[in-house]
Amino acid sequence: MPRSARSFADDLRARSDEQLRVLLAARPDLMRPAAADLTGLAARAGTRGSVQRALDHLSADRLRVLEAVLVGGADNAAQLLAAPKRQVQTICRALWDQALLWRSPEGYRAVRAAAEILSAPARLGPTGRELGVPDRSAGAVTSYEQLSAAGRSAIDRLRWQHPRASFEGASASGVLDELVAAGLVVRTEDGGILPREVGLALRGGRLYQDGLSAPTPPTQRLVARDVDADAARAALDILWHVESLVRLWDQAPPRVLRSGGLSVRDHRAAAAALDVDSGLAAFVIELAYGAGLVANDGDFEPSWLPTSTYDDWVDRDPADRWAALAAAWWTSGRAAFLAGTSSEQGTINVLSGDVSWPMMRARRHDVLQILAEVEPDIAVSVEYVDAMLHWRRPLRLPLGAPTRVAEVLREAAWIGVTGRGVLAAPGRALVGGDGLAAAMSGSLPAPVDHLLLQADLTAVAPGPLADELAHLMQDAAEVESRGGATVYRFTDASIRRALDAGRSASDLLERLTVASPTPVPQPLEYLVLDVARRHGQTRVGTAGCYLRNDDVATLDAMTSDRNLSALQLRKIAPTVVISPAHPTTVLEMLRQHGYSPVAEGQDGHVVHVGHDRPRATAARSGAPPEVPAVTDQALEQLVAHLRRGEAATAARTASSVPGPRIPSTDPTVTLAMLHDAAADRAPVWIGFSDVDGELHRALFRPDRVDGGRVTGVVDDGNQIRTFSIHRISGVVPA
Repeated sequence: MPRSARSFADDLRARSDEQLRVLLAARPDLMRPAAADLTGLAARAGTRGSVQRALDHLSADRLRVLEAVLVGGADNAAQLLAAPKRQVQTICRALWDQALLWRSPEGYRAVRAAAEILSAPARLGPTGRELGVPDRSAGAVTSYEQLSAAGRSAIDRLRWQHPRASFEGASASGVLDELVAAGLVVRTEDGGILPREVGLALRGGRLYQDGLSAPTPPTQRLVARDVDADAARAALDILWHVESLVRLWDQAPPRVLRSGGLSVRDHRAAAAALDVDSGLAAFVIELAYGAGLVANDGDFEPSWLPTSTYDDWVDRDPADRWAALAAAWWTSGRAAFLAGTSSEQGTINVLSGDVSWPMMRARRHDVLQILAEVEPDIAVSVEYVDAMLHWRRPLRLPLGAPTRVAEVLREAAWIGVTGRGVLAAPGRALVGGDGLAAAMSGSLPAPVDHLLLQADLTAVAPGPLADELAHLMQDAAEVESRGGATVYRFTDASIRRALDAGRSASDLLERLTVASPTPVPQPLEYLVLDVARRHGQTRVGTAGCYLRNDDVATLDAMTSDRNLSALQLRKIAPTVVISPAHPTTVLEMLRQHGYSPVAEGQDGHVVHVGHDRPRATAARSGAPPEVPAVTDQALEQLVAHLRRGEAATAARTASSVPGPRIPSTDPTVTLAMLHDAAADRAPVWIGFSDVDGELHRALFRPDRVDGGRVTGVVDDGNQIRTFSIHRISGVVPA
């Protein structure tokens, strides 16, 4: 057990090296920047900001024990919580390890800043002494039983939910008068307040109805194979959606809104192209952006374009591609589910700054950590995860605050981190931070290298295709349906797309022949050859530009086509037509209206346009800040540094001249020591400078510290003086 000390600083100075390492590991904000000595560390550990960060990370059981110590002291904490004394003592020791409690001669005491932050512990009001009224808890229960139904209803809300309430309206004012007359409520300017002693008596002497009991985990088990298989199917689907989106934007990049983000029209167009709802489409778009696969090209009229990162990513194997997406989702601070909702500025657009939500990264980590701590193969409900989040972060997530658990779990299912509501093997690797690609590789089904070609111009892939074959089908066919097997359909447009990409008809038929266990159906062979016969007859050059075709009828049809009037086509020879438009524009418009042109170079050879497409600069979105890890070596070095600083301070004090020596102290240390002295009504020696800059010393009894000033009594004449904190050079206990 920790030894008692006369102050929080003495308590911290008395800790062993191992206890200091435990404290610094639990509160890493105390490590940066490093304090000069243990006195400086104690001052920083007692500041409001540092204590607030520590309280924000307390689970409900630790927070409730701390509140019980504030309300009734450590000896009465077990009774106030109706919990075993041994359990409360264990938690008190854990709070001492975090320097939120310190061991005084009277027992554990909370640090001063914790009492300031938790001004209404367990939703109890101020004490009767603070309100200036006598303790009326003895007859509180009897007075409650004698109230009217309206009065009892008001007290029921006040005693558990919040001690303060406003009573507006004639009927409510009557209820307030009744409660004040019964001695249960103290009237205030804005309503009434329930004194702490009365509220505690009406609660039966308990701070909480459920004590220290955490939510009960579920027990329904699922088959692990089914879980991992479901997650693998989701992973393949999300890979398909991301690749389809980037290919779509590679061919037709959408514009960047002037205010940033993607327009609602382009969002809906992407959802239609992917054949998904707008919510999943927003998730896919944000995921591609977070992984650095698409970005704003920063042009004069900016567009959303694929990046060079995508070109590298698409060539990797499926497990590695999925791992990159999952890592980007894990570290992203963006909430795709906010897209399409309303804000003060209007509708929130995908890829806009309004989609950023700083708490999203921590919320994902907390939700998946809860799933990881449940026994393997146990399905959990949204309600359980929600309750556990409130239990783990009671200050950040008070009862009734939205947690967005449903949205996080839906995203986890979409990306393949969970399967059937259970954290799959790849999800556990993601939480653990190691072996992510290997875990997914073990869950993915083996790729197939064959297709079932059918006479109705369709092909069935009985599983995920090997990369080379998958790229071939992406170029040469359209996806008709997806599931356990994928059905592709060959069309004029899809075959023309493959030829535009540089594939020849013979190469396409040869690859399909190799991939099919049966001969290529005759209708498919005729389709490929017919499209290839018409493909490339029309040639587009760079002379302003020109079009040439040995088929005079085709050129006549182009020049008379009203849909191509914008190209201003003009025939200069039976087989040659010219246009003032750019060759790329001519190519795109001809293809849009059913023709099959190809680009021609100056030497007359075919140029396959599209291989050197523009790329945006890759930019990772929402990357977490780089924070140095708290390692054992770093802890050892800091503790050694603090010990050396403490020894140096002691040596300077021992060699000083007779009388009090007041070394210079950090302003944070000065403020903390003056706060402690004011709370304990203890004298201190202070060094201070006057208006002329001369240094003086005085024995000072601080009474109040606020607004950057300290007021108290100077013993040289019992006069009350006020000092500015910045004029005080140092403080030592008297």
